[in-house]
Amino acid sequence: MSEQKVGVEEALKKPLPTPDGDSQPMWDGFKEGKLLLQHCGDCGHVQYYQQGICRNCQSPNLQHQKASGRGVIHSYSVVHRAPGPAFRDDVPYAVLLVELEEGPRMISRLVGQDFDSLDFDLPVRLETIKVSDELFLPYFALNECN
Repeated sequence: MSEQKVGVEEALKKPLPTPDGDSQPMWDGFKEGKLLLQHCGDCGHVQYYQQGICRNCQSPNLQHQKASGRGVIHSYSVVHRAPGPAFRDDVPYAVLLVELEEGPRMISRLVGQDFDSLDFDLPVRLETIKVSDELFLPYFALNECN
């Protein structure tokens, strides 16, 4: 296979997250349709994205706990121009900054293309999308009870 063909094939592959020791429980939760957040057993801080210590007090005393999966849109952007060839078939799509009920914010995508309904402070709920047998990604859907 030519080097140029390999380069094109690589450019068409979407980058996927690689779970590590700190984040594996979170990815396992997504497989079950749950969002797991880290809670510090020393200071009570709740954090997303997972890491080995509390970002507030640097304690390693962290436990994964199931979150509600609910939040509100803090900010959003509708992407009309693909950031690379791998995303060409996805546009348009909306990227959301969601403020979770538990406090942390996370960036994700909107399920569907109901862009005209998007607004700040709208309630959303977690939905996980299967990418492979081992990987589910967190997306958010608008709550029907708006």
